[in-house]
Amino acid sequence: MLSVSRLPRSTPEAQDLSAAALDSFVGALDAGQPEIQTVTVVRHGHVVLEEAWAPYRADDRHLLFSVSKSFTSTAIGLAVDAGLLTLDDRVISFFTADELPETISDNLAAMTVRHLLTMTTGHSKDTVDALSRDRRMVKVFLGLEVVHEPGTVFVYNSGATYMLSAILQRLAGENLLDYLRPRLFEPLGATEAIWQVSQEGIVVGGWGLSLNTESLACFGQLLLQHGEWDGKQLVPAEWFEAATSRQVPNDNEENPDWKQGYGFQFWRGRHNTYRADGAFGQFVLVFPEYDAVLVTTSATGDMQAILNTAWEYLLPALEGKDVPVVPRPSQLELPPPSGAAPAPGDGQTYRFAGSNATGLTAVRLDADGTGTFTFEDPRGGTHELVCAAGPWREQTAPGTVADAGPETGERILTSAYGDGDAFVATFRWVETPFVATLSCRVDPAADGRMTVDGRLNVSFGPTEFSEVSEPMSQS
Repeated sequence: MLSVSRLPRSTPEAQDLSAAALDSFVGALDAGQPEIQTVTVVRHGHVVLEEAWAPYRADDRHLLFSVSKSFTSTAIGLAVDAGLLTLDDRVISFFTADELPETISDNLAAMTVRHLLTMTTGHSKDTVDALSRDRRMVKVFLGLEVVHEPGTVFVYNSGATYMLSAILQRLAGENLLDYLRPRLFEPLGATEAIWQVSQEGIVVGGWGLSLNTESLACFGQLLLQHGEWDGKQLVPAEWFEAATSRQVPNDNEENPDWKQGYGFQFWRGRHNTYRADGAFGQFVLVFPEYDAVLVTTSATGDMQAILNTAWEYLLPALEGKDVPVVPRPSQLELPPPSGAAPAPGDGQTYRFAGSNATGLTAVRLDADGTGTFTFEDPRGGTHELVCAAGPWREQTAPGTVADAGPETGERILTSAYGDGDAFVATFRWVETPFVATLSCRVDPAADGRMTVDGRLNVSFGPTEFSEVSEPMSQS
């Protein structure tokens, strides 16, 4: 992908920062448990730090999960400014009788756009799991019980963001991504944007957006500039002021940086910060008092650890204070796992049901020590990836999600080693946080079937699985 610089670059010292302090921040990120893939720091509108841990690249798209919500919020702000809707409009007013339940409860009738934005819809839990069981996601959402009076209880709810996207599409006559392209993405130079679309043809809104690191940095700078970009007011300043302010309390959350209040699809944080926030460590963290933005893409189940590192190393650097010294590695990389060369394989194809977490459907281990792994495609069909000992091997496969943009290939890095009688393959889907390790053994005592023990680095479900191939007579 072509790398285009959209923000000016500067030395840290020219922007009142210590280069040594930023080196310690990078060293601390590298030494910590969370796997950091890219990091960018913007100060006074200038990029003062930009790093990628090889094989990741800053100009690759990255799947952002719930960072998507803050972009959906921005679209709603634009639609409000255009007069398409108001925050006090009733949710049920946008949908037809065949989408609404036969009996409309008082709580459902009272739910407004504001409640969707602030995650105070009145549901007792996130609705996204229920929505995912049926292609008619709008109808499912409207049919769920609304336990609490809207506006009284904060419950994080990705389904609420989906409904914002559905409402926008009804009003604008185009989906969320198409609505934002000329109004936000193209002015920011974020032309690489793609976004997952549901089976009922609605951009999912609460997740599924992919952008590169610089586009995220530009969005953070847009927030600092109160919606102004290149001399033009892209987003009303009043909207971003409201969206990033504490609209509702969320004291029922556990981690300290998730209980500082919630805006319109933005989290408030400690130290008077706010952020767009996505699973496994995707952050656009804004420091308004210090005119700075931190962007990270990562793969971790401990997102608080990344913020803690920012508070310990980056915040004092912004304040002009001393920062604990942590050596910065000369090279930032996530090397392939090392081990013995895999033993020669038998060349047979072992087939699997494909119901595992990776979509694996077949494995063939050849005499030259390579392994060929077949996976289901998200759009149908299958694709193959080859693993071999040594450095990362780069390949291309269909994207991990269906999107609302052009179909493009996704970079995948593979490597392998031998562990006794096992062929151990590692896959990095570098436009996502996901890494899979598949350990493959053929057991002569089990009719010669292959057992694959799989492990995912991060997941919304189980991180480990085991699957046995079908009998060879069926392959």
